[in-house]
Amino acid sequence: MRRSDICLYLGPADRAELQALLSNRNTPRKLAWRADIVLATADGQGTIEIMRRTGMSKPTVWRWQERFLDEGVPGLKRDKTRPSRVPPLPREVRLKVIAKTVQETPPNATHWSRTTMADAVGISPSSVGRIWADAGLKPHLTKGFKVSNDPMFEEKVTEIVGLYLDPPDRAVVLCVDEKSQIQALDRTQPGLPLKKGRGASMTHDYKRHGTTTLFAALDVKSGLVIGDCMPRHRAKEFLSFLRRIDRAVKKPRDIHLVLDNYATHKTPEVQAWLEKHPRFKLHFTPTSASWLNLVERFFAEITSKRIRRGSYSSVDDLEGAIYDYLLQHNAKPKPFVWSKTAEDILTRERRALDALDQIRGNR
Repeated sequence: MRRSDICLYLGPADRAELQALLSNRNTPRKLAWRADIVLATADGQGTIEIMRRTGMSKPTVWRWQERFLDEGVPGLKRDKTRPSRVPPLPREVRLKVIAKTVQETPPNATHWSRTTMADAVGISPSSVGRIWADAGLKPHLTKGFKVSNDPMFEEKVTEIVGLYLDPPDRAVVLCVDEKSQIQALDRTQPGLPLKKGRGASMTHDYKRHGTTTLFAALDVKSGLVIGDCMPRHRAKEFLSFLRRIDRAVKKPRDIHLVLDNYATHKTPEVQAWLEKHPRFKLHFTPTSASWLNLVERFFAEITSKRIRRGSYSSVDDLEGAIYDYLLQHNAKPKPFVWSKTAEDILTRERRALDALDQIRGNR
């Protein structure tokens, strides 16, 4: 059988799909003429007529007739992959880029960029970017960390995480801390409002109208927050806040307080008061581990949602905004759920210490 005598049968579903592709204005042009080739062939038209109708060459008409016979309509919708005109980088070059990225720094910078690495290795910046993406390397980013050197780290973590995951019966677990030196900042000019294509804006300069300190106690179980704003954060103010907690939590329930190691929490006056109120039981977070205190998560939320982008003409104005946020938060409280076990945290801590010891040993 000669090539020009090819016979092709179209089922009703395939014909309807090809005709829909051909009549749709949004169909890519190459897919439209492929569908036209197949429809014309099924209608009995010869190769010369199909070439005239579609404007395609004879090899092209034959190619897509064969593709339809082999793969049907799905075969018309995709192009076969072709090898890149650019030869792939040798494995040695890729390994060299990765090694320099993790083991060296450029002579005039603290980290590599695509351009500086490309100049150092002799390849294009886009090739460097692809190598970094494949290897999961992001030299432009840095992440902070702090490993606690508290000798009682394991005991304190186990104790506090145990309070979060398995709180004692007939007791309240409160995470307590102070957010100090909150500034009442008044912008020098009104900012531009939010609009399509542009975010809200505010001036970078401001006027200071004083500061306040937010004392907060977060109930781990319910998410309720006991809060009070005071001008300073001394032992005197901390004692006043403890008395407020004592009034707020009904007796005889025990009160477990999770605190940091701030000296204000350990003064003789505070110790004397706690001896007279034995239902208060203090649990101190390890040094350099304030992230273990859940109230820090609440401080992050009130800062981002209410304080940071506000404009306050006085300390009273600022405190009013804080109290309003506390009121609305407590109307619909939502607890922060602690998910990591003590063993998860301790495993990561040991891994970090081992890595630091290895780095120190290589110096």
